Amino acid sequence: MFVLELTYTAPVERVDALLTAHVSWLDALYDSGVFLVSGRKNPRDGGVILAVGGDRAEIERLAATDPFVTGGVCAYRITEFAATKAAPALASYREELPG
Repeated sequence: MFVLELTYTAPVERVDALLTAHVSWLDALYDSGVFLVSGRKNPRDGGVILAVGGDRAEIERLAATDPFVTGGVCAYRITEFAATKAAPALASYREELPG
């Protein structure tokens, strides 16, 4: 599982100009089952996405296609973690530690 933290690198007005394209990008990744939850940070200086994926390289490739990235208004920090505990609604995403 992955936490994708977005940090805006441009004024929010430039971010807002790309928001419709960004939401369409999010919707496609929700439809494919990669994204589980997302939202703006408070204060509004970026956002957070919780994602599932086979490997970090694939998640990095997907993040690079975000219109916020291609439009030069945000940077991503990606953290991979093992989801060893989960709420019942997310139990299917629980992972076992190796070894």
